[in-house]
Amino acid sequence: MSGVYAWYFDEVPPGVDVRDCHAIPEGVMLYVGIAPKEPPRNGASPRTQTLWNRIRYHYRGNAYGSTLRLTLGCHLADKLGIALRRVGSGNRLTFTHHGEHQINEWMSRHARVTWVQTDTPWLPETYAIEQLNLPLNLQGNSHHPYYPTLKALRAKHKAIARALPIA
Repeated sequence: MSGVYAWYFDEVPPGVDVRDCHAIPEGVMLYVGIAPKEPPRNGASPRTQTLWNRIRYHYRGNAYGSTLRLTLGCHLADKLGIALRRVGSGNRLTFTHHGEHQINEWMSRHARVTWVQTDTPWLPETYAIEQLNLPLNLQGNSHHPYYPTLKALRAKHKAIARALPIA
């Protein structure tokens, strides 16, 4: 199944400005995503990831495979006492088992997700990123005022992780 999903948060990660973000009683929408990605135009095989797999990975995966988890972890690092680290061969960056567990716990308390099925999820995603205030989205969102701050925050955490020994 393919579709678009939106993440709402009842506690906003530190430093994120939510003025003009879509809000419902359960929280503020800060991020949208899709599954699968738009098929390649070069004739390569399309992605097969399903909507459920993608949502589950954001919720219980790690920062290496989820830009949302990477962003949340960078915002919450001081509050949760976690740090981005190199793992395995040293090319992958995650918050290690302890840190990813802390992100899981924080998300279980503060994150809500909703979704809609569609065969062309990249179309509503593009529209949402262009028309809504989504401070935690990076791809296609360089027009957003928070974009440079978010890019710098993630780059800072990645640089620190790369300077540390492999966990």
